[in-house]
Amino acid sequence: MRIAVLALQGAFIEHEQMLSRLGVEVFEVRQLADWLQPKDGLIIPGGESTTMTKLLYELGLFDPVKQAIEAGLPVFGTCAGLILLSTLGTMAVEVVRNAYGRQLGSFSVEAPFDFGSQSPASCPLPPAPCPLLMTFIRAPYIRRVLSEDVRVLAEVDGRIVAARQGNQLATAFHPELNDDTRVHEYFLDMCRNKMSSTLCG
Repeated sequence: MRIAVLALQGAFIEHEQMLSRLGVEVFEVRQLADWLQPKDGLIIPGGESTTMTKLLYELGLFDPVKQAIEAGLPVFGTCAGLILLSTLGTMAVEVVRNAYGRQLGSFSVEAPFDFGSQSPASCPLPPAPCPLLMTFIRAPYIRRVLSEDVRVLAEVDGRIVAARQGNQLATAFHPELNDDTRVHEYFLDMCRNKMSSTLCG
């Protein structure tokens, strides 16, 4: 399995380190030539969403990334990555940027995360939401979902902070900044399922 990490700006190194811990091959996407490499999934990291969007356009990556996601490439967006999935128009969510303001710019909280049928062994059976430490840094949140295809995975104080739509996974928080690998494992399972369905198809 090879996972592409968008490395234009932001916290991409932490994602790479997390994937390496899980024994997954990773490569960085910094230009169109990088993007053309074979890949089984994409991670869009946190950072500055406006800057990242501008760079995607300037490097000729915006449309290829959008088209690949629309074609079913599994993608995981964190923080600014969540905003970008909304900006790309591939994920049917309405996002509030920098929702917590400067005073609550960074905080951590434990809240339930719904891994569904992909619940790790540490979660109760039958599958149920598992407590997960979530780290937020000037985070957005999802104000509302715009399609029945979007499944809410986690909420904090009544605000949606994680969701999935098909092969798209998005979190307002940064799982790559903690030691817990479960969210990344969840994403890798999405990639494996896509690979299996492609082979069977």
